[in-house]
Amino acid sequence: MDKKLFLLFIFSAVLVCIEAEPLEDKQALLDFLHNINHSPHFNWDENSSVCQTWRGVTCNTDGSRVIAIRLPGAGLSGPIPPNTLNRLSALETVSLRSNGITGDFPDGFSELKNLTSLYLQSNKFSGPLPLDFSVWSNLSIVNFSNNSFNGSIPISISNLTHLYSLVLANNSLSGKIPDLNIPSLKEMNLANNNLSGVVPKSLLRFPSWVFSGNNLTSENSTLSPAFPMHPPYTLPPKKTKGLSKTALLGIIIGVCALGFAVIAVVMILCCYDYAAAGVKESVKSKKKDVSMKAESSASRDKNKIVFFEDCNLAFDLEDLLRASAEILGRGTFGTTYKAAIEDATTVAVKRLKEVTVGKREFEQQMELIGKIKHENVDALRAYYYSKDEKLVVSDYYQQGSVSSILHGNRGERRTPVDWDSRLRIAIGAARGIAHIHTQQGGKLVHGNIKASNIFLNSHGYGCVSDTGLAVLMSSVPSPGTRASGYRAPEVTDTRKAVHSSDVYSFGVLLLELLTGKSPIYSLEGEQNIHLVRWVNSVVREEWTAEVFDVELLRYSNIEEEMVEMLQIGMACAARMPDQRPKMSEVVRMVEGIRPENRPSSTESRSEVSTPTVYAT
Repeated sequence: MDKKLFLLFIFSAVLVCIEAEPLEDKQALLDFLHNINHSPHFNWDENSSVCQTWRGVTCNTDGSRVIAIRLPGAGLSGPIPPNTLNRLSALETVSLRSNGITGDFPDGFSELKNLTSLYLQSNKFSGPLPLDFSVWSNLSIVNFSNNSFNGSIPISISNLTHLYSLVLANNSLSGKIPDLNIPSLKEMNLANNNLSGVVPKSLLRFPSWVFSGNNLTSENSTLSPAFPMHPPYTLPPKKTKGLSKTALLGIIIGVCALGFAVIAVVMILCCYDYAAAGVKESVKSKKKDVSMKAESSASRDKNKIVFFEDCNLAFDLEDLLRASAEILGRGTFGTTYKAAIEDATTVAVKRLKEVTVGKREFEQQMELIGKIKHENVDALRAYYYSKDEKLVVSDYYQQGSVSSILHGNRGERRTPVDWDSRLRIAIGAARGIAHIHTQQGGKLVHGNIKASNIFLNSHGYGCVSDTGLAVLMSSVPSPGTRASGYRAPEVTDTRKAVHSSDVYSFGVLLLELLTGKSPIYSLEGEQNIHLVRWVNSVVREEWTAEVFDVELLRYSNIEEEMVEMLQIGMACAARMPDQRPKMSEVVRMVEGIRPENRPSSTESRSEVSTPTVYAT
């Protein structure tokens, strides 16, 4: 009886863990939503999981508390309802930027003792700033710019020993600037307010534009004429009624200086691959961060990022363009970046190049792709379209693509990719492609199957990305490149790929997994070698064992499985399209490589010498 009670207790505890939801936090968010004007596209439903599905909501690791709210550009308007967000006592990040929120600074926010980041810029807040900032001892980022806050800057800000960024530009703040002697403060912007008096010595380390648009002086002179440059991403300085001769002279000098600065900036931008979109990237190392900046903001309101309904991400174009980004790779359709937004959300952003279709056709294709839901197809999370910029947003995979896993860091320190992993990659990719082929009434084609477009899902199976983008692009040239090594012989225009050409590309992927070689590669002193032709020639000469990757030689009892995959790969990569199997048939064949009762290669790892079948 005691044993049964113990098992019942364990079972109940497991159920409690599974069903755990921060119910009080969830109700507080629902109260907030129901009492503020908002966009109809919110997916906050009391019957869904607040931690897993609600857009803009982040919970802690055990799902017991809500720790971040990110709702930029969410169509919120009116004052923040009292006794709602202040009940989320575990909140660390609040981002309500770019909405239409009105009223005074919420009194209840003083109860959020764990706040580290507070983004309220570009709203319609008014009234004084909170008097006591000391209640947020861990606060590191404060951005209240582009509102109508008035009154003075509280001296209590100087008590924020972890403060990194303070942005109060474009408000109606007045009075003197307090002595903010905070060593951790690295970013500040007080431009375009009504501040007066002397700039404290502790803040003279900041650039001149930080204080522009105010009536400030240093110890020796008035500072205003010394600030011709505008701070980035702020409104122009307030206009004055008249201009003296001294002011005109200052303007002329400032314009000349600005002209030289603009020329220098243009020259620098020309050296950057991302200059056309106003985004700067450092290409000295793929591991260096790059910043994405927009040349023009005129179309931002008209061309917002479009999220899909089940996406719980929340950011706007400005967040994306300001994000710290790292180049992941340059592919057939454009450059892909790892973008870290507000130090919490990480996504993959592909900047498309040579898109030949108009906005309507682009959006229709995005909506079609966004509806695909399958564990082996990378989900499209959002997209952005403007005349000069087309972006697609998807999940970021920490392990990288199959191409980088398979070919990266070949050498002594490399971790070999075992046979079980390669088999899971093949099975997952086959399932994903087969599912894609069932979409749009069986008309959808991937069009760009290759190892750099395959990632690993949470179970280690292949997951296909870049679905359906080929039809949006110009025909891909560059014969002889690695990308062309995946292309079926009959495909001359990648926009006109069909199911059988996807099958061919998948066949090349299987051969790549087996051989460890790129689809087009070269040896010292030799011309490019086409993988499919090489494999056919080796098999034709009955030297089959020589095609397999040397990294697979450490495993025993997998020869039969490798030969089966080889046969499938060669069948898929048949020269004539009508000789290739359907993708649904390929799935069955790949899944049948290892029967359920056959042990995995890792279970049958051999300590003996390499089998003679692989001797060279």
